[in-house]
Amino acid sequence: MSIETRATSQGVLDGVVVADFSRVLAGPYATMLLADMGATVIKVESPGGDDTRAWQPPVRDEMATYFLSVNRNKHAIALDLKDDDDLATAHNLLAKADVFIENWKPGGLTKFGMDPDAVAERYPHLVHASITGFGTTGGAHLPGYDLLAQAASGLMDITGEPESPGQKAGVAIFDVVTGLHATVGILGALQEREHSGKGQHIAVNLMSSALSGLVNQTSAYAAGGVVPTRMGNDHPSLAPYGPFAASDQPLIIAVGNDGQFVRLATALGAEHLAKDERYATNPARNQHREQLRAELEHYLQHNTASRWVEELREAGIPCSEVFTIAQGVEFASEIGLDPVQSTGDEQIPTIKHPVEYSRSQVTYDKAPPKLNEDAQEILDWLNTYTASHPGRAS
Repeated sequence: MSIETRATSQGVLDGVVVADFSRVLAGPYATMLLADMGATVIKVESPGGDDTRAWQPPVRDEMATYFLSVNRNKHAIALDLKDDDDLATAHNLLAKADVFIENWKPGGLTKFGMDPDAVAERYPHLVHASITGFGTTGGAHLPGYDLLAQAASGLMDITGEPESPGQKAGVAIFDVVTGLHATVGILGALQEREHSGKGQHIAVNLMSSALSGLVNQTSAYAAGGVVPTRMGNDHPSLAPYGPFAASDQPLIIAVGNDGQFVRLATALGAEHLAKDERYATNPARNQHREQLRAELEHYLQHNTASRWVEELREAGIPCSEVFTIAQGVEFASEIGLDPVQSTGDEQIPTIKHPVEYSRSQVTYDKAPPKLNEDAQEILDWLNTYTASHPGRAS
């Protein structure tokens, strides 16, 4: 899809131009969400390309699936900011854009006149989003890798079995959370610009996003003085809530209130458990969680996990089998969520945008680009595109 066509899409961000100087995951995830919603995203890479182009295997058509996961609907150009002409192109793009997003090391863009102060003075219309690992003060020198944030935030210390070392999550979860926070911040700043006519700088970092994303666990310490510990798959505040062994394999049971526990006990043919003072309330169940586990698994042994899931769901009890990634995607398909969407003329399979709109479109019209794929089109477009928003340079 051409940039001209893209700029007149029917998405909620129709007409918004994003200059994407980010790389790897947090920034590219944010800009892909914006592109899905109709924004025109110009992905600016170094001549060597985004690091994730080389993060393989796995691959599809010689492109890393990691890169494919966060770069659809974007137009790509490679610029060497140390080259005067390329730097001029970068500034031309900022003049025409609504949003500038980058995840350079703090201070790394100063020599190019693209740091927050310089951008605010030269391009007052711009919403400038900076993503760092640990902020721009005492942690400015620390590299922004998700694994470091998982370690430093405490996530690894609360993940895994009690007797095991700390364990990272199976995905770069804080990169994703930070990308979501960046997206929310950008949308808020764009909305505020509608009233003030001025852009602003917003800053997000992996560490702050991690502490926010740990929600009840960080609140336990900040508000309650409690230091959470590893509990395996158990929940610190709910029981039963986790995997329980059936006759063939575990299933997940997630009881969130006393009424659900009564239904669970009834469905298992163990009504007396709901009347037992050790299990009648959630605090009591937490206090006696190991005894409760033994009681529940005694009854669960009478059937398979899949059969129990059928019966418990009929009784209105939150539960699930434990699936592989492949089974998870297949399950989402079975329940009508259409999780895999083919993107662009190349029909590259990508995972569906998570938001649905009743009137506006979410698009999958451009496959993740090859390095510098759209350079000439972008240059031609920059030479002819005239911004329509007040206060923006043309």
